[in-house]
Amino acid sequence: MWKVQLFELNYDERETRAVSEVLESRWLTMGQRTRDFESAFEEFLGAGQCTAVSSATGALHMALLALGIGPGDEVIVPALTFVADINVVKMVGAEPILADCESLNLWNIDVHDVERRITNRTKAVLCVHYAGYSCRMDELTALCERHGLRLIEDAAHAPGARYGQAALGTIGDIGCFSFFTNKNLSVGEGGMLSTGDEGLHARFRSLRSHGMTSLTLDRHEGRAISYDVLEPGLNYRIDEIRAALGLVQLDKLPEGNRRRGELMKLYQRRLEPVDGVTWPFDGYSAGANSFHICPVLLDSGIDRDAILMALKERGVQASIHYPAFGGFAAYPHLDTSDTPIAEQISQRELTLPLFPTMGDAAVEIVCDALTACLEEARELKTAAG
Repeated sequence: MWKVQLFELNYDERETRAVSEVLESRWLTMGQRTRDFESAFEEFLGAGQCTAVSSATGALHMALLALGIGPGDEVIVPALTFVADINVVKMVGAEPILADCESLNLWNIDVHDVERRITNRTKAVLCVHYAGYSCRMDELTALCERHGLRLIEDAAHAPGARYGQAALGTIGDIGCFSFFTNKNLSVGEGGMLSTGDEGLHARFRSLRSHGMTSLTLDRHEGRAISYDVLEPGLNYRIDEIRAALGLVQLDKLPEGNRRRGELMKLYQRRLEPVDGVTWPFDGYSAGANSFHICPVLLDSGIDRDAILMALKERGVQASIHYPAFGGFAAYPHLDTSDTPIAEQISQRELTLPLFPTMGDAAVEIVCDALTACLEEARELKTAAG
């Protein structure tokens, strides 16, 4: 159906071999490959201790639980992000407080808007490095220290990205990474927690597996014959197949991010003269980027849904990152009128295909299709007006 998909896996015989080796080992649940993946990710980040889990949502949920956030508390969250960030806040009984984007060019959370929303109930700030572009981490960490708040980094878009010399996900109290199918490091479903706090790291290990004092692998290998349960916990364990895939994907990640950057430059050169579309984060660089997605901002007045459908008719798959929360049935009373920049971006953002195995010719197909769609939209508007 598609000439160019939104995303394609960067998989080859190495992933196939890694999965086969797990199957041949006859051990599927969390074991040595999981430990190896955590150690390799720690080395990749260059700081902190890592806990592999079943998803980034699980990581975010555990982060809030480990910090003791619950009913009566508030967590400040970007108004432009995936719904998981407010879902987990609601799931622990706390209240998500939305903060606006910095501008129509800089889409990450506005530090000044965060500060004006702090109350005596605020316990944490959850920042998101949108598309792999770093938030203003010096300002955010200083703000949180000044007000006694914890800082959680949603680094789902940002494995391999940096703020200065520091890896994103290692600057706040806790970093949460995603290994969902369309992420830079893809295992299907999976995530990782990173922290430099020994106490939080211990809580993550406990919460991940029912609050138990020993793992199934420990009993299988004779290191324990039973277990105690020290606290109510969850089952957010990753499995050996996904950990094995993660090890291969981690090895590919630097080159994959480099190629994503090349493709973004090609997109920008090709679309720079095209009317109706602008690039976010233009001129902004706080460090290395992971180039997770290729977002553009359509001019006000352009019917984005019509553009999406017109691209589909030309065989190009596009998407939206992200719809406004107030449009979801689960959050009809969540007012986004107080975050007008995020609201505008949610209405005008368009995500174009981007993945490491994408060829230059595919970028040309996408750009030609988008240019034609925008031209048709202008002609229709002129004819109607």
